Amino acid sequence: MTLDKVSKDIRRTIIKMANLSKSPHVGSALSCTDILTTLYFKVMNITKPINDDRDYFLLSKAHSAMALYATFLQKDFMTQKQIDGYYQNDGTLPAHTDRDTSDFVEISAGSLGHGLPIAVGIANSIKIAQESNKVYVLMGDGEMQEGSIWEAAMLAPKLKLDNLMVFIDHNNLQGYGRATELVSFYPIKDKWESFGWEVYEIDGHDHEVIEKVAKLESKRPKVIICKTIKGKGVSFMEDQLIWHYYIVTDEVKEKALRELI
Repeated sequence: MTLDKVSKDIRRTIIKMANLSKSPHVGSALSCTDILTTLYFKVMNITKPINDDRDYFLLSKAHSAMALYATFLQKDFMTQKQIDGYYQNDGTLPAHTDRDTSDFVEISAGSLGHGLPIAVGIANSIKIAQESNKVYVLMGDGEMQEGSIWEAAMLAPKLKLDNLMVFIDHNNLQGYGRATELVSFYPIKDKWESFGWEVYEIDGHDHEVIEKVAKLESKRPKVIICKTIKGKGVSFMEDQLIWHYYIVTDEVKEKALRELI
């Protein structure tokens, strides 16, 4: 099965979850699907049952939890019953990640800016123990407006965390508008490089490029700026702010699924 097919199946699950739960953030979930697909199917060492030798994945932009859960379904890390219980009263999965819901959910998250600081702690503990696990973080571009991100960004190179890799889902849309217009964080590449990181800018929807860059050896912490499109895969949702919050009705679901055949 190709990664394009896997990504399309994950997107179909996201649409169905959003419709069943009547929950927001469908655009945010579709945005990072290709990154998650590549990491879980081509890059990271995470198997079932989970074990201590695994790599760690932290979803810092936890409002995109549907994308993570849908990826877990494709990996057989979650069941369809768990997926159907997403965002339901007395259900199985919350709208933002809760580490008690699954062995494969590493952190409880929701308030932005916490994934990278936690990842720095995990990566540092791995280095101290002289183990080989790697730590991967997926964060949003608007999340770079949080001061905690830059505190962690300064510390990681100081600790020589070459086992830490950050993916920035750079779709330039957040809850209230263009991220760069609300609080500009440009130039992104130059800023991260000045903090001592190895930095790459790539197409965040190109599976081959994501895999290639993720597998490059580095002696420093690595950040990969993924240029993405919010709502990717569903034409009428692409680069549209409304799909940060709009609900997927039955009509919208059927229209979206027709594009994901």
